[in-house]
Amino acid sequence: MTRAGLNAERLTRAGAELADEVGFEQVTVSALARRFDVKVASLYSHVRSSQDLKTRIALLALAEMADRAADALAGRAGRDALTALANVYRDYAREHPGRYAAAQFRLDPETAAASAGGRHAQLTRAILRGYDLTEPAQTHAVRLLGSVFHGYVSLEMGGAFSHSAPDTQETWTHVLDALDALLRNWPAP
Repeated sequence: MTRAGLNAERLTRAGAELADEVGFEQVTVSALARRFDVKVASLYSHVRSSQDLKTRIALLALAEMADRAADALAGRAGRDALTALANVYRDYAREHPGRYAAAQFRLDPETAAASAGGRHAQLTRAILRGYDLTEPAQTHAVRLLGSVFHGYVSLEMGGAFSHSAPDTQETWTHVLDALDALLRNWPAP
C-alpha cells in the first residue's frame, strides 16, 4: 500500500533532492523507495520507471532555471543581461548539482518541445536582440553561449580549475567580457 501523501510531484521533488545529495546518475525508483521507507512497487502508481523519474526531475530543473533566468533578466540588457543569465546557470549548478545534471538529461523530442527548454532559448534570444544579431547568427550564438556556460560550469564543478591561479571568479569575469566583445563584433557571414 502506498504511503499517504505520496504523489508524482512529491516524488519528483524528493528525487531532485536525492540527485543533489548523491548525483543524478544514482537516482532510481529503488533509491527513492528507500528514502520513503516504502516498497518499490508502491511508487509505480506514481512514476512508471527510473527513466520516468529522471525525466520528471529534468523537467523540474529546466523549469526552475527558466524561472530564475526570467527573474534575473527583467530590466537588463547587453552585458548586464548576459552576465545575469550566465550567473543563473552557474549559481544553480553550485546550489543544485544533481538538478543541474538533470537539466542536461536527453529528453524525447515531444517531451523536450513541451519543456521549459524552449524558454531558455527564448531568454537567450532576448539577450541577443540587444546585440543586433539576426538569424542564422542568433542560433549560432545561442549554441555558443550554452556551450560556454555549460562547459565552464561542468569543468569548474569537476574541480578542473581548482589547482591553479587565478581564481575561477576572475576567469569567469574574463570569459563573460570576451563573450560580450564577441557578440558586439559578431563576424559577418
